[in-house]
Amino acid sequence: MTMLNTSRKPVAVVIGATSKWQADGRNTKLAHGQAISDEDLPVGVRWGIGGAVAQKFAAEGCFVVLTTRTAANAAGLEAAIREQGGDCMTVELDLVSETSIQQAFQTIRDRAGDPDVLIYNAGYLEGRDLPPEMELLEFMPVELFDTAQHIASRGPFLVAKEVLPAMRKRGAGTFLFSNNSSSLRGRKRETGQSLYYPRVMMRTLAQALTEEYSVHGIHVANVVIDGLIDSPGTRALKKAQDNPESIMNPVKIAEGFYYLHTQDRSCWTHELQMTPHVTKPSY
Repeated sequence: MTMLNTSRKPVAVVIGATSKWQADGRNTKLAHGQAISDEDLPVGVRWGIGGAVAQKFAAEGCFVVLTTRTAANAAGLEAAIREQGGDCMTVELDLVSETSIQQAFQTIRDRAGDPDVLIYNAGYLEGRDLPPEMELLEFMPVELFDTAQHIASRGPFLVAKEVLPAMRKRGAGTFLFSNNSSSLRGRKRETGQSLYYPRVMMRTLAQALTEEYSVHGIHVANVVIDGLIDSPGTRALKKAQDNPESIMNPVKIAEGFYYLHTQDRSCWTHELQMTPHVTKPSY
């Protein structure tokens, strides 16, 4: 394969670079019944956290790898990064498939190089379309649980196995988890919510990797995004329009991720929680 990162810039891989709440995302279509326009939205918020993080790291001089299940989903984001003067590429990756993960990272190593930074930002909507009468666990399809477990627990485990060996040998690296408040403790699933129990396992994995790999120079951190993230689909929700100050700016969230990456190793942060000022922090 042709090497695209010819300048040998630091490689930042964003797992889940697009958003289910982007203009034509799955959650946007589920909530609004159709895709919506994002023409009036700043480019920094059009693809949620993943898109904002990708743009931030590209602006800071990284070669950014966008991963998504379907490359077309990231076409607009890739074009935006290039228009901003950044370097990037898109790689298809399905977190449910171990083979897909292995092949994706082989492509990344061949065309960009070993990752210096990995931001695990994968999300899912499984559970949101279940009706009120199926709120209890006994009514939940096993396939729904399996998908959530793949993306929130098994997926990051497999991704870690792909990137941590090279980081350990190099004695440096950053592995950041984009998580939510459901990772802090077990909570019942309310109607309209995704099945977020496995998010607790994601946080636990971050804690375990911190103990295993900090001594090898790898900065691992769990980032708790404690609120509604601005994006085309979420901004159009009534609750967002009624209380706009409760919406979290993904551009500012991305600055938090970059801050973690640039911390001196003498004082690493291993969990960072971000909450809008008008709401109480979750616990």
